[in-house]
Amino acid sequence: MARTEIMDHPLIQHKIGIIRKKQTSSKEFRELIGEIAMLMCYEACRDLPLEDVKIETPIGPTTAKRLVGKKLAVVPILRAGLGMVEGMLTIIPSAKVGHIGLYRDPKTLEPVEYYCKLPADISNRDVFVTDPMLATGGSATAAITMLKAKGAKKIHFMCIIAAPEGLKRMQEEHPDVDIYVGALDEKLNDHGYIVPGLGDAGDRIFGTK
Repeated sequence: MARTEIMDHPLIQHKIGIIRKKQTSSKEFRELIGEIAMLMCYEACRDLPLEDVKIETPIGPTTAKRLVGKKLAVVPILRAGLGMVEGMLTIIPSAKVGHIGLYRDPKTLEPVEYYCKLPADISNRDVFVTDPMLATGGSATAAITMLKAKGAKKIHFMCIIAAPEGLKRMQEEHPDVDIYVGALDEKLNDHGYIVPGLGDAGDRIFGTK
């Protein structure tokens, strides 16, 4: 049964407050996006299964724990999702990284695909799709549909800020996908931006605003 979790960790909430500020520089914004992604990944990985394994410490034998089951993959939605990858890999450094390129048509607000490159064994991996903002939900739902068509079976979606409209669309179109949200905001405005949000995450990460 898929779940939706709104993160309430104090460090996550504190850092989200900083990236919301319009005065926050691209350098600080970029660093904080990575830190928030790392903290969210830590929380999202809480239920990964473990198995016992016999090891030798410098003192003697013991039984330790290790992750069991599927390997992991991080798949950012380009371009803003790239900002979350480094933080994710800090927690799961052995994960493979794929990329999905989508842009939002400014008139229809619907996603248009322009790139998709995934690990060859994507069907055998737990996949974490990243995008800082879940606004209309168009790009996220399209990316996950694309992943499923490529064989991905266990998918998690991680975003830092979500609008209720986008979250509802994700839950309806992909009820089998776990969703992790840093903060659930008020609404979308007439231009499809999250209110109060933080502006265009891609522009603020890469300094292109």
